[in-house]
Amino acid sequence: MPPKLPIAVLISGSGSNLQALIDASASDSFGCSIAGVISDRPEAFGLDRAKQAGIPTRTIAWGDFDSREAFTEGVVIAARELGAEALILAGFMRILTASAIAAFPNAIINVHPALLPAFPGAHAIEQALEAGVTETGVTIHFVDELVDHGPIITQHPVPILAGDTPETVRERIQRVEHELLPQVVSAFGFGSIAVDGDTVAWDHRFEVASS
Repeated sequence: MPPKLPIAVLISGSGSNLQALIDASASDSFGCSIAGVISDRPEAFGLDRAKQAGIPTRTIAWGDFDSREAFTEGVVIAARELGAEALILAGFMRILTASAIAAFPNAIINVHPALLPAFPGAHAIEQALEAGVTETGVTIHFVDELVDHGPIITQHPVPILAGDTPETVRERIQRVEHELLPQVVSAFGFGSIAVDGDTVAWDHRFEVASS
C-alpha cells in the first residue's frame, strides 16, 4: 500500500469534524494520515481530542502576531514542521492569506455550513435562518484567495424546518459534515480529486453524494 498523504487539520473550537477525521483515519482504507493539529486558540477542545489520539499539536495564537500575513506564515511553518503536505480547515475561524495557498497549492480544503455561494462568512447558519430559506447545506471546497470561495468539491443540502434554531440547524449540518468530510479527505489523499480551473474532477470510484 502506498504511503498515506500527511495532512494538518486546522481547528478553532471543539473539533467535532477533527474527531470524525481521527475516527476515519484508524482505517487502513483512509487515504491520509493526520500529521498534526493546529489551533489558533490554546483553549480549543479539539487540541485535547488530538492529544488523546496521540497526534502532535501546535498552537499558533492569533494574538501573538501583528498581521494576518505573519499569522499565516506561522501556520505554514508549523504545518511544514509537522510534515504536512495539505491543510484541512475543520472549523478554523481565521482567514489565511495567499501565502498559504502558494505554500499548499490546490491542497487546502475547507468545510462550510452553507451551500456556497450562498451565505459565506462566519455566521452562515444565522444568515440562512434570517433569510427564511427552507434549505441550506454543507459545502466542501478548495481554498483560494477569497473568503469561502474556490473550486467546489462537493455539496449536500440540509433542510431548515419550522421552529429551527441555529443550534438545531447546526446539529443537522454537523451530522452531514462528519460523514462527508472524511470521504472527501480520503479521496483527496488517494489522488482522486483534481482541480481543473474553477472546477473539480472526481474519480467516479470515490465520488460522494452531491446536491
